[in-house]
Amino acid sequence: MERQIGKSDLKVFPIGLGAMGMSDFYGQADEQESIRTLHAAIEHGVNLIDTADMYGYGENEKLIHKAFNGKWNKLILATKFGIVRDKQNPANRSINGKPEYVKQACEASLKRLGRETIDLYYLHRVDQSTPIEETVGAMAELVKEGKVRYIGLSEVSGETLRRANAVHPITAVQSEYSLWSQDVEQTTLPTIRELGVSLVAYSPLGRGFLTGRFQKFEDLPKDDFRRFSPRFQDENFDKNLQLLKLVEEIAADKGCKPSQLALAWLLAQGNEVVPIPGTTKVTNLLENIAAINISLTNDEISRIGSIMKNIHGERYDASGMKFVNA
Repeated sequence: MERQIGKSDLKVFPIGLGAMGMSDFYGQADEQESIRTLHAAIEHGVNLIDTADMYGYGENEKLIHKAFNGKWNKLILATKFGIVRDKQNPANRSINGKPEYVKQACEASLKRLGRETIDLYYLHRVDQSTPIEETVGAMAELVKEGKVRYIGLSEVSGETLRRANAVHPITAVQSEYSLWSQDVEQTTLPTIRELGVSLVAYSPLGRGFLTGRFQKFEDLPKDDFRRFSPRFQDENFDKNLQLLKLVEEIAADKGCKPSQLALAWLLAQGNEVVPIPGTTKVTNLLENIAAINISLTNDEISRIGSIMKNIHGERYDASGMKFVNA
């Protein structure tokens, strides 16, 4: 049942856990409930935990340390660097993949995590002013120094992945992949498969849309970044809801929730795909894990995937889209 991450010795439960929402972006989270969810993940076999230095301006990594200090042997920890946020003005962001910054960022993450080594270290977005070879070269130095075990990239094109992999083996690519974000199948997935890399799928539930929890724009918390996502706005939201209703009908026929159907569909794309749904609640975590028990026929896989091929709206606003599949 385990899935191997790339050509590494990292073996993981088929579904991981994204920790971003425990510290940022989706409104206020309860820290104690978040820690309970992290502990429940490990208790139920989920061993890939995903964070990043920019989530909560480092607070998410500190939360992971708080939850797991002294229990690191039970989990595979992934974190990311490269997106630099301005705490005074959160709308200001830059991307930094310069070699000297790679080392600084890693040291800072290790300190917050209270660890000597990061299992899987990703470049969060490609710095388009720094050749990918230079960034990955610096990441490879971290591997030699024993500070990082394996390296990954996020939101890269197939061509960038190939160039990076020529410098040092890339173990995983993290990209958005779900029923409502299937573009990676054209942009990067063929190269991922060719090179024996894993695709770690973030937002596998369409930023929560595929749970059916949001039936109108006002259902989103006031400080939730999805309010700025084109897919959640105006007529895009209404049209996407109509598509979701078709998914919900199939889920009802299968006796499962639409979120579970969405995860089962992703798992069926191949063993190289590992979804990392985020949640701050134990009940949602257990629901997500149960998706591994849902089997789909080839016809069902094709039918479910075709429903949301023509989703309405981009994944991010114009500024965010510049760094997608880079």
